[in-house]
Amino acid sequence: MNQLLLDVFAFVGAGWVRPIILTALLGGLWVGLRRAGLDRRERLITWFSVTLPLLAWLFVVLQLARAGVFRPGAVAPVPTIPLAVLLPVLLGLPLLMRSRSIAAAIDAVPPSWVIGLQVYRVLGAVFLVRWAAGQLPGEFALPAGAGDVMVGLLALPVAIFVHSRARGSQAAGYAWNAFGILDLMLALTMGFLTTPGPFQMFALDRPNTGVGAYPLVMVPVFAVPLSLILHGLSLWQLHRTPRRSSTASGFAPPAAPASPAG
Repeated sequence: MNQLLLDVFAFVGAGWVRPIILTALLGGLWVGLRRAGLDRRERLITWFSVTLPLLAWLFVVLQLARAGVFRPGAVAPVPTIPLAVLLPVLLGLPLLMRSRSIAAAIDAVPPSWVIGLQVYRVLGAVFLVRWAAGQLPGEFALPAGAGDVMVGLLALPVAIFVHSRARGSQAAGYAWNAFGILDLMLALTMGFLTTPGPFQMFALDRPNTGVGAYPLVMVPVFAVPLSLILHGLSLWQLHRTPRRSSTASGFAPPAAPASPAG
């Protein structure tokens, strides 16, 4: 049974889910840009200014992962996985939030969209499967896997609640985002502390060497920073919601055109 589950997640990890997630993300961006009232030229410039760096980022980390750069000690003493997580977030999120076109797109779609997109987090169950198969230490796999599954399972119910704009719905959106961010931070911390190196404190009898190998490493070096960026955008959107003039359903009249240059 464990081998069957491993085969299923290996099939998923080989790249079949990434195009689905990226298509949903970039498709949602295009819809938001259209609803924001941007003309075709502005929409194309903004959409490609997000799409091309996103695909380039995926291509680079994919090549590095296949080359084994993220394996423990491969580029010692450089902490390759923490850098791969932090750099896209620190560079990408501020740029997105400074763009008036992205702000217009964010205002033009319901907050539930960005929240519901993270249903893919249920695939964090791969950590639990690999722990059950003896391939990952429980100190890392249990909090990382269980936390991700919970965040993913809650994504759609919270998105529906936020979309309803019922009393307490916005607070639920904030709470879900906080839980999702804490889950990622805990997973990264435990991954760091269970991986062979000078900072290893746990799993001394079974070090966490598998998380740096392809395809599993695509979770921390691509899915995690992407999720953090989505959490940041969701919190930003929830913060902007009281100032929006949209209807309760989130289908607002087109806003004034905004500059794609931000």
